Amino acid sequence: MLSQPTIDIIKSTVPVLEVHGTAITRRFYERMFSRHPELLHIFNHANQKQGRQQTALANVVYAAAQNIDKLETILPVVKGIAHKHRSLGVRPEHYGIVGENLLAAIAEVLGDAATEEILEAWKEAYGVIADVFIGVEANMYAAAEAGEGGWAGFRAFRVQRKVRESEVISSFYLVPEDGRKLAEFEPGQYVSVRLDIPGEAHTHIRQYSLSDAPGRPYYRISVKREDAAGDRPAGKVSLYLHEQVTEGSVLWLSAPAGDFELNRHSDEPVVLISGGVGLTPMVSMLHTLAEKQPHRQVTFIHAAQNGDVHALREEVEGLAAGHEQISVHWCYEKPTERDRAGNRFHQEGYIDLAWLRSVVPGASADFYFCGPVPFMSAVNGILEAWGVPAARIHYEFFGPAGSLKGAAAPVHP
Repeated sequence: MLSQPTIDIIKSTVPVLEVHGTAITRRFYERMFSRHPELLHIFNHANQKQGRQQTALANVVYAAAQNIDKLETILPVVKGIAHKHRSLGVRPEHYGIVGENLLAAIAEVLGDAATEEILEAWKEAYGVIADVFIGVEANMYAAAEAGEGGWAGFRAFRVQRKVRESEVISSFYLVPEDGRKLAEFEPGQYVSVRLDIPGEAHTHIRQYSLSDAPGRPYYRISVKREDAAGDRPAGKVSLYLHEQVTEGSVLWLSAPAGDFELNRHSDEPVVLISGGVGLTPMVSMLHTLAEKQPHRQVTFIHAAQNGDVHALREEVEGLAAGHEQISVHWCYEKPTERDRAGNRFHQEGYIDLAWLRSVVPGASADFYFCGPVPFMSAVNGILEAWGVPAARIHYEFFGPAGSLKGAAAPVHP
């Protein structure tokens, strides 16, 4: 337990963290990687360059400082991060490295304002926060290994099939090289894929949602090819998977992880909303609902630029055709002439509240959504405007967790 003086000091630094949090975490990562380059084998380099990892960490530090006397209130955030840490292979010994460099970054950025008293308080508080993470992650490591078909670390999988789903998305059907059983997973969870790309100095690890239902003799991931666009460089891992990985290639996977899960204990209607490649966990949920809860009403809504980049369309429509409780709706921002000629979409432009209310039975459903952050921010704003209770709103960030608050962009992928 932290002493009251320590709690008071930590809380007094909240306004400072609100202003300087991202500068501190940016310096923290620079400092840590320069002293421990081996950690570059774990962290996503693209998220570092784009600043997403720094912002996510700053938000966590800020939340921890605000709630230092009641850390149980941020346990859901802790669990989400812990799932990612377990899937990446973060270990207890890494927390000492993080703590040392975080405190040094605070001292460097704040200068004279970082008094010895403040640094000592943060050292004590970090120890408590780290212990919470280490404890949660220890349980996750044990559960991932102990379950039927489970394993520790990374396991070799062979690409049994590679299927082009659209102009930009391909699916990879993965089976274990050792022939042993596969671990079960919850619809909405992901796996980490570890790659040693020729010519790259460091290992690359990326997390991809499982896009089929549990209980299959394979895992399926459906990956979007991230080409260069403007100032954004091409995705090294997605290009390697699309261009170099073929049927018969071997990929290394950690056991399924993640806290974005379909609530299978409810009989309430379900609304699944996705943008772009964000449909992958939604398709897993849809398969599961069709197979395990055929009595439950499901509305599946997907937003895409057009039909050329819309993946898994026929699969979803096939499920709807065989299950009268499932309805599907497509929103295309810029439909092609072929889309128009074939009446291949239901809404042109963006998802808005009026259209959503016209296709969804009511606000008393359970809503799940995933896609680019601006898309999710807009969907979240629409649901809040409709009066959907927060307890019925569920979403997943691809990459570091962020905030859905702020100006909402139009709802398109």
